[in-house]
Amino acid sequence: MSASEEIKKTSKALVDAAMGRTPADMVIRNGRWVCVQSGEIIEHTDIAILGERIAYVGPDASHTIGGKTEVIDAAGRFLSPGLLDGHMHIESSMLTVTEYVRAVLPHGTTGVFADPHEIANVLGMDGVKMMVDEAAAQPIHVWVQMPSCVPSAPGLETPGAALGAEEVAEAMKWPGIIGLGEVMNFPGVFLGDEKMHAEMSETIAAGKTIGGHYASPDIGIPFHGYAAGGPQDDHEGTRLEDAVARIRQGMKAMLRYGSAWQDVASQIKAVTELGLDSRFFLLVTDDCHSGTLINEGHMDRVLRHAIENGLPVMQAYQMATINTAEHFGVSRDMGLIAPGRYADVLLIDNLENVSISMVIARGQRVVENGKLLVDLPAFPYPEEATKSVHLPRQLNEADFILPAAGDDPVEVHIIGVVENQAPTRHLIRILTPENGQIKTSIKDDLAKIALIERHHGTGKVQVGLVSGFGFKAGCAVATTVAHDCHQMIVVGTDESMMSQAANELADMGGGQIVVKESEVFARVALPIAGLMSNEPAQAVAEKAEKILEGFRSCGCTLNNANMTMSLLALVVIPELRISDLGLVDVNRFELIPVISSAE
Repeated sequence: MSASEEIKKTSKALVDAAMGRTPADMVIRNGRWVCVQSGEIIEHTDIAILGERIAYVGPDASHTIGGKTEVIDAAGRFLSPGLLDGHMHIESSMLTVTEYVRAVLPHGTTGVFADPHEIANVLGMDGVKMMVDEAAAQPIHVWVQMPSCVPSAPGLETPGAALGAEEVAEAMKWPGIIGLGEVMNFPGVFLGDEKMHAEMSETIAAGKTIGGHYASPDIGIPFHGYAAGGPQDDHEGTRLEDAVARIRQGMKAMLRYGSAWQDVASQIKAVTELGLDSRFFLLVTDDCHSGTLINEGHMDRVLRHAIENGLPVMQAYQMATINTAEHFGVSRDMGLIAPGRYADVLLIDNLENVSISMVIARGQRVVENGKLLVDLPAFPYPEEATKSVHLPRQLNEADFILPAAGDDPVEVHIIGVVENQAPTRHLIRILTPENGQIKTSIKDDLAKIALIERHHGTGKVQVGLVSGFGFKAGCAVATTVAHDCHQMIVVGTDESMMSQAANELADMGGGQIVVKESEVFARVALPIAGLMSNEPAQAVAEKAEKILEGFRSCGCTLNNANMTMSLLALVVIPELRISDLGLVDVNRFELIPVISSAE
C-alpha cells in the first residue's frame, strides 16, 4: 500500500469514528481541554480515539462509544497534549533509548528530538543507526537529528569518527531523521566553511530543520552571519539579550533547564517582562542526568520551573507542545489535541504543579499514577559497541605531571568552571613551579585535569589545571562522558589516584568513577560506547547519584558536578577547554600553551 493510500485509509476511518459510524477504541470523558492551539481551557470535553489517533474532540463523544470502547472518566482533570523535548542527547542520561523512555514516560513526555552526536563521535554512522533503530521501536515519538559536527571542531581535537555532507545526505533519507543536529562549529558557518554549508544545504534540500548552537556572547556581525547560514533554533543563550537576538533573527529560542545548565530564568523575561511573542520560544532540557529524570522529572520539571519564574501557564504548555511540534514541522501529527493527531494525552490534576495522573501515548494507556503499564522492547547492542576504550598501557603517576622549566614564576592558563552554565572562564594566574612542575593547590582551588585519548589507542595524555570543583586532597574523578569528543577526562588533586581512576575506568570499558584516598568510592559502568549503561534506568540513577555523592565527599558543592565536568572537553563553547591536542581558547579557536612566560 502506498503512503497516500495509507493516509486515505486512516483519515476515512477517523471520519467514520467521528461521525459515530464506527465505534472508537477509547473515549476520555468530562475533561478540561488544554487547547494549546487557541490558548483556551475548555470545560466538559470528550476525546474519542481510534487506533493511535484522535477522531473527535468536543462536548459529547457518546455517539462514538460502542460495546468494546474503553471509557475513561477524566472527572474534571485537565487534558493536555503530551510534552515534547525539542533538544536533548539521550546518551547524556547514561541510558539507552529504551531506558530513557522508561524514565521519562511517567513524567508526561511523549516525544523527544534527540541529537545522537555523542555516540556518533565514538562509533560514527553505525552509532547513529543504532539510535535510529532503537528509537523506532518505542511507544512514544523519538525523532533523531543527524549529527552535524563530528568532530565538533576539526583541527582542535582527534575524533573517534568523522562525518560530513555525504553522510548527512544519506541520513536525510532515513525514516525517523527529523533534521540536522546542532551546528556547533559556529565560526565555520560565518567564515564560510565548505563542510558546514554543504551539510546545511543537504538538510534544506530535504526540507528538514537545522539545529543551532551559537555559543558566543558576541551578538554582533558574527551572530548575524550565523543566522544567515541557516540554523533555525539555538539553545546556547544564557542572557535576556540572547533570547531577544535569536527571536528577532527568526530563530527559535530554546530555553534549557537541564541537570547542570539552567538558562530559563534569565531568558524567560523576554516574554514575561518585555512582552515578546511566545510562539518562537521552546522549553528544552539539554540535558538531564539519569538521577534527575528518576527523582525530579523531565519536561514536567521544566514546566514547573518556567511557571515558577512567572511564565503564564498556557504559554508554558505551548512552549513544551505545539511550539516544538510546529518548529520541526510535525504539528500535523502531534503537539496538540485535535482530530487526526496522535492520541498523546495527559490527564493532569493541577496544571501549575504539572501533577500527571495518567499518560496516554499513541492511543494506549501507558502510565497511571506513576506506574508504567507497558512492556518496553529490549534492544541488543552489538558487541563492537561495547569495546570503545583503547589504552595501550597502564597509566602511572608520571603521566599526570605538569612540567615547568626552572623555578621562576610562570603564567598559567586555567579552566574556570561556572556552576549551572555550559561556558567556562579563562583564568590566568602566576604560579611558581616546585621541583620542575606545577602542582595542585587545595588552598587556591586548583586541581589537575587530564584528557586521555581513548579512541585510537595512542595513550596520549594532555594535562592542565582547572578551578571551581573545590576538591580536597586525595581525590580523583574520571569519566568517558566528555562532550563531544568523548575522550577520557580525569580531574583530581593526587596524581597517583588520577592514574588509578583512569586505569580502573579503562578496565570497566568506560563510565564514571570516583577515587578517594586510594579507594573506589563510586562507579557507574557505561559499556555502550563508554556513554550508556545496559542496566535499567533506576539502577543507573542510583549509581549516578552515588557518583555525585562522591563529588561531594571530595569537597565539591557544584550542582550536578559530573555533568559540568563532562563539558570540559567541549571545544566549541567558550572560553577555555581541553583536548588531546592541548588547551583550546574557544573565543579565538586556537590552541594555546598551558604554561607561558610570566613576563
